[in-house]
Amino acid sequence: MNYGVLVHNMDKRRKPANSPTEPRQGAQAIRRALAVLRILAAGREDGVPLAEVVQATGLTRPTVHRIVHVLIEEGIVERHDRTGCYAIGNQVPELALARPQPSPLLVAAGPSLRRASAAIGDTLFLTVRTGNDTLCVDRRIGAYPIQVLSIDVGARRPLGVSSAGVAILAALPPQDARKLVAANEKRFESYRTDAATVLGQVVAARRRGYGMRELGLVQGTKSISTWIKTPDGRPAAAMTVSAVRTRLGPRREQEVAEILLREARVIEQAIRG
Repeated sequence: MNYGVLVHNMDKRRKPANSPTEPRQGAQAIRRALAVLRILAAGREDGVPLAEVVQATGLTRPTVHRIVHVLIEEGIVERHDRTGCYAIGNQVPELALARPQPSPLLVAAGPSLRRASAAIGDTLFLTVRTGNDTLCVDRRIGAYPIQVLSIDVGARRPLGVSSAGVAILAALPPQDARKLVAANEKRFESYRTDAATVLGQVVAARRRGYGMRELGLVQGTKSISTWIKTPDGRPAAAMTVSAVRTRLGPRREQEVAEILLREARVIEQAIRG
C-alpha cells in the first residue's frame, strides 16, 4: 500500500476545501517576520547579531535565518559585512515616505512638550508604544546646563526597561501588562533587569500615578514618566523627563510629575478633538 497516498487522502477527508489552516499559517509567518524586524529596529544602524535575534524572538535559529534572508532579498533587511550583524534596510524609510504627515499624537503633543520643557528645564521625551516596544518619537532639550540625552529619536526599547515603558504598562489592565512583560522576559537580560523587577515597578507606578526610575538608563540620572491615553482609554504613549539625580529630589519630583500629568491630560483632550 502507498501510505503517502493514504495519509494524503485522509487529510483531504479531514479538512474541508476552505480550511482556515493556510491563512493561519500565513499570518504566523507574517507575525514572525514582524517580530524579527522589531528586534532589528532596536539595533538601529549597528544592527543585531543573529544569535540575539534568536534569543529575543524565541524562534529557532533556522527559522530566523530563513526569515532574515527573505527580507534581505526584498530589500527590507541588510547585513553588515564587517560585523555580520543584521539591520533595517534602506527600503524601509522609502516605504515610510508614503505617509509623511505626522501622527495626530505628535501634532497634539507639540505645544505641551514646549510648555513642559520651558517650565522644567530638563530633557523631555515623547515615547509611543509599538507592539511590545517603546519608540522615542520626539525629544526636547531644556535650558538647564546639564542635559540627559539618554536616548535619541528613533530609539526602540522593550516595554518595561525604561520609565516610559513602565508608565505605559501601568496604565494597561494588569492581565495585559503581565502578558507583555512575559513576552519581553528574554529581552530584559540585555538591559540588566528581569520580569519580577519590571512588574514591581509597574505596581509602584500604578500606586503613585506615574512611572519613575530612581536609576535611569544613564548612570547618575533619574526619570519620571506619565502615560497618555487614546480616546478608547488605552495607553499609547508616555511623556518623560530625564535629569541628573540631584535635580529630582522628593519635592521637585512632585512638582515635575504634576507638570507632566497636567500636560498629559491636555494632550489627551487634544486627541479627542
